[in-house]
This record gives sequence, C-alpha cells and structure tokens, in this order.
Amino acid sequence: MACSDNSAHNAVKDYYGKVLSSTSDLKTSACSSRSAPHPLVCRIIKTIPSAVNDKFYGCGNPIPLGIEGKDVLDLGSGSGRDCYVATALVGPQGSVTGVDMTDELLQTARENIDVFGTALGYTPKLKFVTGYIEELQAAGISDSSADICISNCVVNLSPNKPKVFTSVFNALRTGGELHFSDMYADRPVPASLLKHQSLHGEGLSGALHTREFERIVTAIGFAQPRVLAITQVDVYDSQLKQLVGDIKYYSITYRLFKVRESAESAGYATYLGTIAGHEDKYVLDVDNTFEKGVRVS
Repeated sequence: MACSDNSAHNAVKDYYGKVLSSTSDLKTSACSSRSAPHPLVCRIIKTIPSAVNDKFYGCGNPIPLGIEGKDVLDLGSGSGRDCYVATALVGPQGSVTGVDMTDELLQTARENIDVFGTALGYTPKLKFVTGYIEELQAAGISDSSADICISNCVVNLSPNKPKVFTSVFNALRTGGELHFSDMYADRPVPASLLKHQSLHGEGLSGALHTREFERIVTAIGFAQPRVLAITQVDVYDSQLKQLVGDIKYYSITYRLFKVRESAESAGYATYLGTIAGHEDKYVLDVDNTFEKGVRVS
C-alpha cells in the first residue's frame, strides 16, 4: 500500500479511535443518521449493547430487510452497530462479517457479541476482522462470498475509492448488491481540504462528486446506481463552514447491483408482499415503488 494511503488510514484511525469518544463529539450531521430506520430495525437497535450504539457514526440506514439466511459483509464496521442489526435480520442461518482497521472500535464490536447472542437466543455467525476496505481479499474475504455488502459513511474516508468498489465487486456473488450510505458533494472537492483532520474525519474532504461516483462504479461493472434516500448534511462548526465555502454535502443511500450483462432487460413484475417489513409495498429506489399485487413494467 502506498505511503499516502497509509497516512490517510492513520489519520482516520486517530480520529475515530482517539479524537471521538461518542457521537456527541461530531462537528457535522454527516456521521449521525438523521432519518429514522424502519420500525423493525429500531426494535433491534434497542436490544444492542449501549457501548456499541454510543460509538455509531453512520450517516444513513443501509440495511435492507428480507435478508434472512444471507451472508452480509460490512465495510468499515466500526463499533459494529449495523453488523449487530444485520445479524438479527439474517437469523441463525445467515452470517455477518465486519471489516475495520481501527483497533479501539474493533474491541468494542468484538467484546459485546456474547451479550447480544444471549438477547437473540442463539449463537450468531458474527465476526469482526482487521483489515482495509480497499483490500478485502487480504483481510480474508473470499471472492464471491457475500450476498449483500453494506457500508455506512465510510467509503468517503478511503484514499482509493476505485479500489474499494473493485474489492467489493469481487467479494459479491453474481446477483448481490452493495447497499450503502455515504457522503457526496455537489461539486469536486479541492484536494487541499484533504489535509484538514476534522474535514477528512467527518467525511467532507473525501466526498465524491455524484457524477464521478457513477463513472467509477459503472466502469467496474456494477449496474447503474439506484438512489434509495438523500438528505442534505449540516455543518455545525463555524471554522469548518468557512473552509468548505459554498460546497453542499449530501448523505445518499445507493444500491449497486452486480448482475450479468444481459440481466437488465424490459419485462413485467408483480410484488407479492413477501418481504418482512414491506408487506404492502416495496421501494426499489426513489423512482420505483412496487405496490402489492400490482403488475408493473
């Protein structure tokens, strides 16, 4: 890994492992989800140990429902909150693996698994591994081993985003998806802002312009990105506001599908209402909602 990548990783480790002690230390709304999760997810969150919830720094709700029995991979899992939620959703037959590089957060994630298992009533297939999201295979994640990959306000922190998306593409099985929330900017962010610790740690300086993001992931092989949710991010700190100027930031939840080239074609579909939590309708993205029993093209 290049020296510049190591420097960026070390800065993030220090910010999330040492500078921040809980969500109250954040200087923007970027790393604190503003939209309420699905009621089913909210109920699960209440059963997660407080030590895990207190160090949650996500910017969205990137965990799909209806994933029972699936194998889930979490990029930059942090204290593990989203992994714990996913574990409850996949049940005893599914598995969840979190990947993170920050020792302090990994310790919190690992030491609460047994307590959460007691609450679930079974021993979950949940583990946390040390590694970089740009190098999932080096962290022990096999190719074509995950049905779903999730991530919550982490990709913006990476110094090599194309490498992240390529690594995820390889880890996903055909038909799988990257379902994730992240920070984006309405214009290219000046490279000079990358050197500011708080701007980088809060996800502002590393946020991709949306068009650049779409160019990267489609070139790798993902289908056209689908937007599931979008929220503008507020900057609380006056000094940070001055530094970012007129740049507007957004938390966007995207769905990226790994499909065969011939898989996206015209056809008809009828939603049967079989996904738990979405019995009446299923929202594929902001432009497509399937009402139960209604045939759509």
